[in-house]
Amino acid sequence: MADAFDLVVIGSGPGGYVAAIRAAQLGLKTAIVEREAALGGICLNWGCIPTKALLKSGELYETLGHLGDYGLAAENRSYDFTKVIARSRAVAKQLSSGVAFLMKKNKIEVVEGTARLEKGDGAPRVVVALKAGGERTLAPKSAILATGARARTFPDIGLAPDGDRVWTYREALVPKEAPKSLIVVGSGAIGIEFASFYRALSADVTVIEALDRILPVEDEEVSTAARKAFEKRGLKFFVGAKVSKLAKTKAGVAITFEAGGKAETLEADRAIVAVGITGNVEDLGLEALGVKVDRGHVAIDAHCATNVAGLYAIGDVAGPPWLAHKASHEGVHCVEHIAGLKPDNLTAPIPGCTYSEPQIASIGLTEAAAKAAGREVKVGRFPFRANGKAIAAGQTEGFVKTVFDAKTGALIGAHMIGAEVTEMIQGFALAMTLEATEAELFATVFPHPTMSEAMHESALDAFGRVLHI
Repeated sequence: MADAFDLVVIGSGPGGYVAAIRAAQLGLKTAIVEREAALGGICLNWGCIPTKALLKSGELYETLGHLGDYGLAAENRSYDFTKVIARSRAVAKQLSSGVAFLMKKNKIEVVEGTARLEKGDGAPRVVVALKAGGERTLAPKSAILATGARARTFPDIGLAPDGDRVWTYREALVPKEAPKSLIVVGSGAIGIEFASFYRALSADVTVIEALDRILPVEDEEVSTAARKAFEKRGLKFFVGAKVSKLAKTKAGVAITFEAGGKAETLEADRAIVAVGITGNVEDLGLEALGVKVDRGHVAIDAHCATNVAGLYAIGDVAGPPWLAHKASHEGVHCVEHIAGLKPDNLTAPIPGCTYSEPQIASIGLTEAAAKAAGREVKVGRFPFRANGKAIAAGQTEGFVKTVFDAKTGALIGAHMIGAEVTEMIQGFALAMTLEATEAELFATVFPHPTMSEAMHESALDAFGRVLHI
Protein backbone atom coordinates (compact mmCIF):
# COMPACT_ATOMS: atom_id res chain seq x y z
CA MET A 1 0.00 0.00 0.00
CA ALA A 2 1.28 3.44 -0.88
CA ASP A 3 1.41 6.37 1.52
CA ALA A 4 -0.21 9.50 0.09
CA PHE A 5 1.55 12.89 0.07
CA ASP A 6 0.98 16.19 -1.66
CA LEU A 7 4.69 16.40 -2.43
CA VAL A 8 7.70 14.12 -2.21
CA VAL A 9 11.16 15.64 -2.61
CA ILE A 10 14.04 13.35 -3.52
CA GLY A 11 17.27 14.79 -2.09
CA SER A 12 17.84 17.03 0.93
CA GLY A 13 20.41 19.48 -0.39
CA PRO A 14 19.81 23.25 -0.44
CA GLY A 15 17.33 22.80 -3.27
CA GLY A 16 15.44 19.88 -1.79
CA TYR A 17 15.17 20.87 1.85
CA VAL A 18 14.22 24.48 1.01
CA ALA A 19 11.55 23.22 -1.40
CA ALA A 20 10.19 20.95 1.33
CA ILE A 21 10.05 23.79 3.86
CA ARG A 22 8.24 26.10 1.44
CA ALA A 23 5.79 23.32 0.64
CA ALA A 24 5.08 22.78 4.32
CA GLN A 25 4.54 26.52 4.77
CA LEU A 26 1.93 26.36 2.02
CA GLY A 27 0.11 23.52 3.78
CA LEU A 28 1.26 20.66 1.58
CA LYS A 29 1.77 17.27 3.21
CA THR A 30 5.44 16.74 2.40
CA ALA A 31 8.07 14.03 2.63
CA ILE A 32 11.75 14.21 1.76
CA VAL A 33 13.86 11.19 0.81
CA GLU A 34 17.60 11.13 1.55
CA ARG A 35 20.03 8.27 0.93
CA GLU A 36 23.08 9.73 2.69
CA ALA A 37 23.78 9.60 6.42
CA ALA A 38 23.24 13.33 6.94
CA LEU A 39 20.75 15.86 5.62
CA GLY A 40 21.92 18.90 3.69
CA GLY A 41 23.33 17.38 0.53
CA ILE A 42 26.74 18.06 -0.95
CA CYS A 43 26.59 21.76 -0.04
CA LEU A 44 26.34 21.35 3.71
CA ASN A 45 28.32 18.15 4.04
CA TRP A 46 30.92 18.07 1.24
CA GLY A 47 30.85 21.40 -0.55
CA CYS A 48 30.02 25.01 0.21
CA ILE A 49 30.10 24.92 4.00
CA PRO A 50 33.09 22.71 4.94
CA THR A 51 35.26 24.26 2.22
CA LYS A 52 34.60 27.72 3.65
CA ALA A 53 35.64 26.47 7.08
CA LEU A 54 38.92 25.22 5.58
CA LEU A 55 39.45 28.45 3.66
CA LYS A 56 38.97 30.49 6.85
CA SER A 57 41.66 28.45 8.59
CA GLY A 58 43.97 28.96 5.61
CA GLU A 59 43.25 32.69 5.52
CA LEU A 60 44.07 33.12 9.21
CA TYR A 61 47.25 31.08 8.91
CA GLU A 62 48.36 33.14 5.93
CA THR A 63 47.59 36.39 7.78
CA LEU A 64 49.83 35.27 10.63
CA GLY A 65 52.67 35.18 8.11
CA HIS A 66 52.55 38.92 7.45
CA LEU A 67 51.46 40.47 10.75
CA GLY A 68 54.38 42.86 10.45
CA ASP A 69 52.33 44.79 7.87
CA TYR A 70 50.03 45.77 10.74
CA GLY A 71 52.72 46.54 13.30
CA LEU A 72 52.17 43.21 15.02
CA ALA A 73 54.31 40.15 15.63
CA ALA A 74 53.80 36.48 16.39
CA GLU A 75 56.42 33.78 16.55
CA ASN A 76 56.51 30.16 15.50
CA ARG A 77 53.23 30.00 13.59
CA SER A 78 52.06 26.45 12.97
CA TYR A 79 48.94 24.47 12.27
CA ASP A 80 47.47 21.17 13.36
CA PHE A 81 46.03 19.73 10.16
CA THR A 82 43.94 17.15 11.99
CA LYS A 83 42.24 19.92 13.96
CA VAL A 84 41.74 22.05 10.84
CA ILE A 85 39.90 19.15 9.18
CA ALA A 86 38.01 18.33 12.38
CA ARG A 87 36.73 21.90 12.67
CA SER A 88 35.49 21.78 9.10
CA ARG A 89 33.62 18.54 9.74
CA ALA A 90 32.13 19.91 12.96
CA VAL A 91 30.80 22.95 11.10
CA ALA A 92 29.21 20.69 8.49
CA LYS A 93 27.67 18.49 11.19
CA GLN A 94 26.22 21.49 12.99
CA LEU A 95 24.45 22.74 9.89
CA SER A 96 23.24 19.28 8.89
CA SER A 97 21.72 18.94 12.36
CA GLY A 98 20.08 22.32 11.77
CA VAL A 99 18.38 20.97 8.65
CA ALA A 100 17.08 17.99 10.61
CA PHE A 101 15.62 20.41 13.15
CA LEU A 102 13.93 22.41 10.37
CA MET A 103 12.36 19.24 8.98
CA LYS A 104 10.94 18.41 12.39
CA LYS A 105 9.79 21.99 13.00
CA ASN A 106 7.92 22.09 9.70
CA LYS A 107 6.43 18.58 10.16
CA ILE A 108 8.18 17.23 7.06
CA GLU A 109 8.59 13.47 7.10
CA VAL A 110 12.16 12.35 6.44
CA VAL A 111 12.42 8.99 4.72
CA GLU A 112 15.91 7.50 4.91
CA GLY A 113 16.73 5.42 1.88
CA THR A 114 17.32 5.32 -1.86
CA ALA A 115 14.47 6.36 -4.14
CA ARG A 116 13.44 5.25 -7.57
CA LEU A 117 10.47 6.40 -9.62
CA GLU A 118 7.72 4.24 -11.05
CA LYS A 119 4.67 5.04 -13.14
CA GLY A 120 1.79 6.19 -10.95
CA ASP A 121 -1.64 7.75 -11.17
CA GLY A 122 -0.80 11.34 -12.13
CA ALA A 123 2.67 11.90 -10.71
CA PRO A 124 5.17 9.04 -10.57
CA ARG A 125 5.28 6.93 -7.44
CA VAL A 126 8.41 7.00 -5.29
CA VAL A 127 9.62 3.59 -4.14
CA VAL A 128 12.21 3.83 -1.38
CA ALA A 129 14.67 1.10 -0.47
CA LEU A 130 14.85 1.91 3.22
CA LYS A 131 18.14 2.05 5.10
CA ALA A 132 16.48 0.13 7.87
CA GLY A 133 15.52 -2.60 5.41
CA GLY A 134 12.53 -3.27 3.22
CA GLU A 135 10.68 -0.92 0.90
CA ARG A 136 8.17 1.87 1.25
CA THR A 137 6.05 3.28 -1.55
CA LEU A 138 5.03 6.96 -1.54
CA ALA A 139 2.22 8.21 -3.78
CA PRO A 140 2.61 11.99 -4.20
CA LYS A 141 0.50 14.40 -6.22
CA SER A 142 3.81 15.95 -7.29
CA ALA A 143 7.45 14.88 -6.98
CA ILE A 144 10.61 16.95 -7.16
CA LEU A 145 13.99 15.55 -8.15
CA ALA A 146 16.71 17.33 -6.16
CA THR A 147 19.36 14.63 -6.43
CA GLY A 148 22.23 17.00 -7.13
CA ALA A 149 25.40 16.16 -9.02
CA ARG A 150 28.85 14.70 -8.55
CA ALA A 151 32.34 15.43 -9.81
CA ARG A 152 32.98 14.54 -13.44
CA THR A 153 35.82 12.05 -13.75
CA PHE A 154 37.77 10.47 -16.62
CA PRO A 155 38.87 7.00 -15.47
CA ASP A 156 40.28 6.07 -18.89
CA ILE A 157 43.15 8.55 -18.40
CA GLY A 158 43.43 8.13 -14.63
CA LEU A 159 41.39 11.19 -13.62
CA ALA A 160 39.24 9.38 -11.08
CA PRO A 161 39.48 9.36 -7.27
CA ASP A 162 41.19 6.44 -5.57
CA GLY A 163 40.67 7.59 -1.98
CA ASP A 164 44.40 8.13 -1.51
CA ARG A 165 46.42 10.04 -4.10
CA VAL A 166 43.73 11.23 -6.52
CA TRP A 167 40.95 13.34 -5.08
CA THR A 168 37.71 15.03 -6.04
CA TYR A 169 36.36 17.75 -3.74
CA ARG A 170 35.07 15.04 -1.42
CA GLU A 171 38.44 13.43 -0.73
CA ALA A 172 40.16 16.83 -0.62
CA LEU A 173 38.04 17.74 2.41
CA VAL A 174 39.17 14.87 4.63
CA PRO A 175 42.77 13.84 3.89
CA LYS A 176 44.84 12.32 6.67
CA GLU A 177 47.65 14.77 6.13
CA ALA A 178 48.34 17.94 4.16
CA PRO A 179 50.22 17.31 0.92
CA LYS A 180 53.51 19.09 0.39
CA SER A 181 52.77 19.30 -3.34
CA LEU A 182 49.50 19.25 -5.24
CA ILE A 183 48.27 19.37 -8.83
CA VAL A 184 44.76 20.68 -9.44
CA VAL A 185 43.17 19.79 -12.77
CA GLY A 186 40.61 22.49 -13.56
CA SER A 187 40.51 26.17 -12.60
CA GLY A 188 36.84 26.74 -11.96
CA ALA A 189 35.61 27.81 -8.52
CA ILE A 190 36.12 24.37 -6.92
CA GLY A 191 39.65 23.91 -8.23
CA ILE A 192 40.73 27.44 -7.37
CA GLU A 193 39.31 27.27 -3.84
CA PHE A 194 41.20 24.09 -3.01
CA ALA A 195 44.33 25.45 -4.68
CA SER A 196 43.99 28.58 -2.52
CA PHE A 197 43.49 26.62 0.72
CA TYR A 198 46.38 24.21 0.28
CA ARG A 199 48.67 26.99 -0.90
CA ALA A 200 47.79 28.93 2.26
CA LEU A 201 49.18 25.97 4.20
CA SER A 202 52.42 26.28 2.17
CA ALA A 203 51.86 23.42 -0.29
CA ASP A 204 53.49 23.70 -3.70
CA VAL A 205 50.38 23.97 -5.92
CA THR A 206 50.08 23.83 -9.73
CA VAL A 207 46.80 24.32 -11.58
CA ILE A 208 46.22 22.88 -15.06
CA GLU A 209 43.43 24.43 -17.15
CA ALA A 210 42.27 23.21 -20.58
CA LEU A 211 40.99 26.63 -21.70
CA ASP A 212 43.14 29.65 -22.43
CA ARG A 213 42.63 31.36 -19.07
CA ILE A 214 41.80 30.48 -15.48
CA LEU A 215 38.29 31.02 -14.12
CA PRO A 216 37.02 30.98 -17.70
CA VAL A 217 33.41 31.88 -16.83
CA GLU A 218 34.52 35.16 -15.26
CA ASP A 219 35.09 38.48 -17.01
CA GLU A 220 38.47 38.39 -18.74
CA GLU A 221 39.85 41.31 -16.71
CA VAL A 222 38.97 39.51 -13.50
CA SER A 223 40.59 36.29 -14.74
CA THR A 224 43.78 38.16 -15.61
CA ALA A 225 43.89 39.96 -12.26
CA ALA A 226 43.16 36.73 -10.39
CA ARG A 227 46.02 34.89 -12.05
CA LYS A 228 48.46 37.69 -11.17
CA ALA A 229 47.25 37.70 -7.56
CA PHE A 230 47.46 33.92 -7.26
CA GLU A 231 50.93 33.80 -8.81
CA LYS A 232 52.04 36.43 -6.32
CA ARG A 233 51.02 33.96 -3.60
CA GLY A 234 53.09 31.23 -5.26
CA LEU A 235 50.49 29.32 -7.26
CA LYS A 236 51.61 28.07 -10.67
CA PHE A 237 49.44 27.71 -13.78
CA PHE A 238 49.38 25.96 -17.12
CA VAL A 239 46.54 27.12 -19.40
CA GLY A 240 45.50 25.77 -22.78
CA ALA A 241 46.69 22.43 -21.42
CA LYS A 242 45.13 19.08 -22.28
CA VAL A 243 45.76 16.29 -19.80
CA SER A 244 46.45 12.95 -21.47
CA LYS A 245 47.30 10.75 -18.49
CA LEU A 246 47.51 10.56 -14.72
CA ALA A 247 49.74 7.78 -13.42
CA LYS A 248 50.64 6.67 -9.90
CA THR A 249 54.27 6.94 -8.89
CA LYS A 250 56.09 5.52 -5.92
CA ALA A 251 55.65 8.78 -4.00
CA GLY A 252 52.49 10.24 -5.49
CA VAL A 253 51.17 11.02 -8.96
CA ALA A 254 52.50 12.10 -12.35
CA ILE A 255 50.31 14.01 -14.80
CA THR A 256 51.18 14.27 -18.47
CA PHE A 257 49.66 17.05 -20.54
CA GLU A 258 50.25 19.08 -23.65
CA ALA A 259 50.51 22.88 -23.57
CA GLY A 260 51.68 25.14 -26.37
CA GLY A 261 52.41 22.14 -28.56
CA LYS A 262 54.81 20.74 -25.98
CA ALA A 263 54.36 17.65 -23.80
CA GLU A 264 54.93 18.16 -20.07
CA THR A 265 54.91 15.85 -17.08
CA LEU A 266 54.48 17.08 -13.52
CA GLU A 267 54.79 15.08 -10.32
CA ALA A 268 53.21 15.79 -6.95
CA ASP A 269 52.08 14.10 -3.75
CA ARG A 270 48.40 14.38 -4.65
CA ALA A 271 46.07 15.50 -7.44
CA ILE A 272 42.59 17.02 -7.35
CA VAL A 273 40.22 16.47 -10.27
CA ALA A 274 37.98 19.55 -10.60
CA VAL A 275 36.77 19.47 -14.21
CA GLY A 276 33.06 20.01 -13.75
CA ILE A 277 30.15 17.97 -12.50
CA THR A 278 27.44 15.71 -13.90
CA GLY A 279 23.90 15.25 -12.64
CA ASN A 280 22.85 12.29 -10.50
CA VAL A 281 20.34 10.87 -12.96
CA GLU A 282 21.23 7.17 -12.75
CA ASP A 283 19.18 4.42 -11.06
CA LEU A 284 16.15 6.65 -10.56
CA GLY A 285 13.87 5.01 -13.13
CA LEU A 286 14.00 8.00 -15.44
CA GLU A 287 14.49 5.94 -18.59
CA ALA A 288 11.42 3.79 -17.97
CA LEU A 289 9.29 6.87 -17.39
CA GLY A 290 10.64 8.58 -20.50
CA VAL A 291 12.09 11.56 -18.63
CA LYS A 292 14.13 13.71 -20.98
CA VAL A 293 17.80 13.91 -19.96
CA ASP A 294 20.13 16.24 -21.84
CA ARG A 295 23.91 15.90 -21.44
CA GLY A 296 23.67 14.37 -17.98
CA HIS A 297 21.00 16.72 -16.65
CA VAL A 298 17.21 16.54 -16.44
CA ALA A 299 15.53 18.91 -18.92
CA ILE A 300 13.01 21.32 -17.34
CA ASP A 301 10.70 24.13 -18.44
CA ALA A 302 10.25 27.65 -17.06
CA HIS A 303 8.68 26.28 -13.86
CA CYS A 304 11.11 23.37 -13.33
CA ALA A 305 8.66 20.81 -14.74
CA THR A 306 10.03 17.82 -16.64
CA ASN A 307 8.28 16.32 -19.66
CA VAL A 308 6.56 13.81 -17.34
CA ALA A 309 3.37 14.96 -15.65
CA GLY A 310 3.75 15.70 -11.94
CA LEU A 311 7.55 15.40 -11.97
CA TYR A 312 9.84 18.39 -11.46
CA ALA A 313 13.61 18.85 -11.14
CA ILE A 314 15.66 21.55 -9.43
CA GLY A 315 19.26 22.39 -8.63
CA ASP A 316 22.37 20.72 -9.97
CA VAL A 317 20.52 17.75 -11.47
CA ALA A 318 18.65 20.24 -13.68
CA GLY A 319 21.81 21.85 -15.04
CA PRO A 320 23.98 24.94 -14.64
CA PRO A 321 24.74 27.16 -12.94
CA TRP A 322 25.66 24.57 -10.33
CA LEU A 323 25.13 26.76 -7.29
CA ALA A 324 23.40 26.10 -3.98
CA HIS A 325 21.53 29.40 -4.00
CA LYS A 326 20.26 28.72 -7.52
CA ALA A 327 18.92 25.37 -6.28
CA SER A 328 17.13 27.01 -3.33
CA HIS A 329 15.69 29.69 -5.60
CA GLU A 330 14.39 27.07 -8.02
CA GLY A 331 12.97 25.02 -5.15
CA VAL A 332 10.85 27.88 -3.85
CA HIS A 333 9.68 28.82 -7.35
CA CYS A 334 8.83 25.23 -8.22
CA VAL A 335 6.78 24.65 -5.07
CA GLU A 336 4.91 27.93 -5.43
CA HIS A 337 4.06 26.94 -9.00
CA ILE A 338 2.83 23.54 -7.81
CA ALA A 339 0.69 25.32 -5.21
CA GLY A 340 -0.82 27.59 -7.87
CA LEU A 341 0.75 30.86 -6.73
CA LYS A 342 2.00 31.89 -10.21
CA PRO A 343 5.60 32.84 -9.29
CA ASP A 344 7.46 34.81 -11.95
CA ASN A 345 11.02 35.22 -10.68
CA LEU A 346 12.82 32.09 -11.88
CA THR A 347 15.02 34.15 -14.21
CA ALA A 348 16.29 36.52 -11.51
CA PRO A 349 20.04 37.16 -11.95
CA ILE A 350 22.19 34.69 -10.02
CA PRO A 351 25.53 35.76 -8.50
CA GLY A 352 28.54 33.47 -8.56
CA CYS A 353 31.29 33.48 -5.94
CA THR A 354 34.77 32.02 -5.57
CA TYR A 355 36.09 32.11 -2.01
CA SER A 356 39.77 32.16 -2.81
CA GLU A 357 42.34 34.72 -1.68
CA PRO A 358 41.49 37.21 -3.13
CA GLN A 359 37.78 36.51 -3.47
CA ILE A 360 35.92 36.75 -6.76
CA ALA A 361 32.23 37.51 -7.34
CA SER A 362 30.15 38.28 -10.39
CA ILE A 363 26.61 38.59 -11.72
CA GLY A 364 25.08 39.12 -15.11
CA LEU A 365 26.89 39.54 -18.41
CA THR A 366 30.61 39.94 -18.85
CA GLU A 367 31.71 42.82 -21.04
CA ALA A 368 32.59 40.39 -23.84
CA ALA A 369 29.25 38.55 -23.60
CA ALA A 370 27.31 41.81 -23.68
CA LYS A 371 29.13 42.97 -26.79
CA ALA A 372 28.74 39.56 -28.44
CA ALA A 373 25.00 39.89 -27.86
CA GLY A 374 25.05 43.16 -29.79
CA ARG A 375 24.66 45.40 -26.74
CA GLU A 376 26.25 48.83 -26.70
CA VAL A 377 27.81 49.13 -23.25
CA LYS A 378 29.28 51.58 -20.81
CA VAL A 379 31.91 50.07 -18.52
CA GLY A 380 33.12 51.41 -15.19
CA ARG A 381 36.01 50.32 -12.98
CA PHE A 382 37.22 51.30 -9.55
CA PRO A 383 40.33 49.87 -7.82
CA PHE A 384 40.39 49.05 -4.12
CA ARG A 385 43.78 50.78 -3.88
CA ALA A 386 41.80 54.05 -4.06
CA ASN A 387 39.28 53.00 -1.38
CA GLY A 388 39.81 54.32 2.15
CA LYS A 389 38.59 51.25 4.02
CA ALA A 390 40.68 48.94 1.83
CA ILE A 391 43.81 51.02 2.48
CA ALA A 392 43.15 51.05 6.23
CA ALA A 393 42.60 47.28 6.23
CA GLY A 394 45.66 46.59 4.08
CA GLN A 395 43.44 44.89 1.49
CA THR A 396 43.95 47.01 -1.62
CA GLU A 397 44.16 44.16 -4.14
CA GLY A 398 41.46 44.03 -6.81
CA PHE A 399 38.70 46.17 -8.27
CA VAL A 400 35.00 46.48 -9.08
CA LYS A 401 33.84 46.48 -12.70
CA THR A 402 30.32 47.35 -13.82
CA VAL A 403 28.69 46.90 -17.22
CA PHE A 404 25.70 49.04 -18.23
CA ASP A 405 23.49 49.09 -21.29
CA ALA A 406 24.46 52.37 -22.94
CA LYS A 407 20.97 53.01 -24.33
CA THR A 408 18.86 52.33 -21.25
CA GLY A 409 21.34 52.76 -18.41
CA ALA A 410 20.38 49.33 -17.03
CA LEU A 411 23.00 47.51 -14.98
CA ILE A 412 23.56 44.26 -16.90
CA GLY A 413 26.72 42.92 -15.27
CA ALA A 414 29.07 43.37 -12.32
CA HIS A 415 32.44 41.73 -11.68
CA MET A 416 34.58 42.01 -8.56
CA ILE A 417 37.87 40.74 -7.21
CA GLY A 418 39.16 41.59 -3.76
CA ALA A 419 38.59 41.14 -0.05
CA GLU A 420 35.03 40.16 0.94
CA VAL A 421 33.56 40.84 -2.50
CA THR A 422 31.42 37.71 -2.04
CA GLU A 423 29.55 39.66 0.63
CA MET A 424 29.20 42.78 -1.55
CA ILE A 425 27.92 41.19 -4.76
CA GLN A 426 24.44 40.92 -3.26
CA GLY A 427 24.12 44.71 -3.59
CA PHE A 428 24.41 44.37 -7.35
CA ALA A 429 22.12 41.31 -7.32
CA LEU A 430 19.41 43.39 -5.65
CA ALA A 431 19.97 46.25 -8.07
CA MET A 432 19.65 43.98 -11.10
CA THR A 433 16.60 42.18 -9.72
CA LEU A 434 14.92 45.57 -9.23
CA GLU A 435 16.01 46.56 -12.76
CA ALA A 436 18.06 49.48 -11.49
CA THR A 437 19.67 51.92 -13.88
CA GLU A 438 22.66 54.14 -13.32
CA ALA A 439 20.33 56.82 -11.92
CA GLU A 440 19.27 54.64 -8.96
CA LEU A 441 22.85 53.59 -8.27
CA PHE A 442 24.07 57.18 -8.39
CA ALA A 443 21.33 58.17 -5.94
CA THR A 444 22.09 55.35 -3.49
CA VAL A 445 24.02 56.42 -0.38
CA PHE A 446 26.89 54.02 0.37
CA PRO A 447 28.28 54.12 3.93
CA HIS A 448 31.78 55.48 4.53
CA PRO A 449 34.30 54.08 5.10
CA THR A 450 33.41 50.76 3.48
CA MET A 451 34.79 48.74 0.61
CA SER A 452 31.31 48.86 -0.89
CA GLU A 453 31.98 52.46 -1.89
CA ALA A 454 33.99 51.01 -4.76
CA MET A 455 30.70 49.70 -6.16
CA HIS A 456 29.30 53.22 -6.25
CA GLU A 457 32.45 54.65 -7.77
CA SER A 458 32.52 51.97 -10.46
CA ALA A 459 28.99 52.91 -11.52
CA LEU A 460 29.97 56.58 -11.57
CA ASP A 461 33.05 55.78 -13.62
CA ALA A 462 30.98 54.12 -16.35
CA PHE A 463 29.35 57.49 -17.01
CA GLY A 464 32.39 59.71 -16.53
CA ARG A 465 31.47 60.85 -13.02
CA VAL A 466 33.98 58.97 -10.84
CA LEU A 467 35.00 61.03 -7.80
CA HIS A 468 38.03 59.45 -6.17
CA ILE A 469 40.42 58.66 -9.00
